[in-house]
Amino acid sequence: MRILVLNGPNLKRLDLRDKNVYGEFDYPSLERFVLEAGKSEGFEIDMRQSDDEATIIGWLHEAADKKTPVIINPAAFTHYSYSIRDAVMMLKAPVIEVHLSNPLSREEFRHTSVVSGVVNGTIAGFGANSYRLALIAMRALITNLTK
Repeated sequence: MRILVLNGPNLKRLDLRDKNVYGEFDYPSLERFVLEAGKSEGFEIDMRQSDDEATIIGWLHEAADKKTPVIINPAAFTHYSYSIRDAVMMLKAPVIEVHLSNPLSREEFRHTSVVSGVVNGTIAGFGANSYRLALIAMRALITNLTK
């Protein structure tokens, strides 16, 4: 089964971001990690990143049309993008929000997610393992849907 993994702004610049918050890896390393984790869960991963809100919305519309499960790290869009929230609401398959860091342990403006209320669940604060945990949770969600 194919899983769409979407990443928002600045994720391709992990190598330049605060290592204490985002860890000691760059985006290609994160991508390899997620592809391998997906393979171990039996998923084909289609991983994409954009700094552009409209592009992410287009990808979410595509996933809604194809009933593709989604794991999304909205990054900074988490806190204010109601248009991404609305696009997530259109999804017909499970969707999980992930974050490398724990937004609740950071600046107050990061404490609000406009996306969390319309996803099946949120996994945050485990670095790259947030994605692995999301894939495990996605497997459980999909299994429960087919029972």
